[in-house]
Amino acid sequence: MNFNENELFGAALIGFDMIDGPYIKYQKEYGAPSNLMNLDDFAMNFYLAFRGGNAGKKPRAILYDKFYIVAFPQDLELCCLFMKPQGIDRNIKQLSKIATRIIHEMDNDEKGNNVPIVSSENTIEEMKRLIVNLLSGVEMSTPELRRYFKLSNSQIWKVMASLENSRNVKRARKQGRTVLWTAT
Repeated sequence: MNFNENELFGAALIGFDMIDGPYIKYQKEYGAPSNLMNLDDFAMNFYLAFRGGNAGKKPRAILYDKFYIVAFPQDLELCCLFMKPQGIDRNIKQLSKIATRIIHEMDNDEKGNNVPIVSSENTIEEMKRLIVNLLSGVEMSTPELRRYFKLSNSQIWKVMASLENSRNVKRARKQGRTVLWTAT
């Protein structure tokens, strides 16, 4: 990143109070007032964005539409530098083209996985019967069932929700973010 001093339009030191949380300890604007934001409203957001999360997984800068913030932590405080990016529009447009191409490729890959679209009422009823028999006395996760019946994520959840509503299956427990099902 090429840095230009003219990009800097403000700085703030966000302190942390053990009772009240983050607060603006000091702020200063350079040049003409920008009025891009009210720092008091964003102090908590900035503090959590730059100080929250796992060690080593914290951002160094966040880019918004009209400005970006670079932050430097010091103990419980956070020094934020507010910058006006110069010439970033061209880079964002290029990144947008790349993102659009990636999204298009991912959509084509998803369509190419040959996930059948289950539409026949008889097929769905037969699948529900098989799932109830399969879950009799065992627990199985949604991803396992999805792969077993070659369904998309939304399709298996629709089937499982229907079975749960009719009280044929129940959620046995959660393992991390995965739901394990069993027959009732």
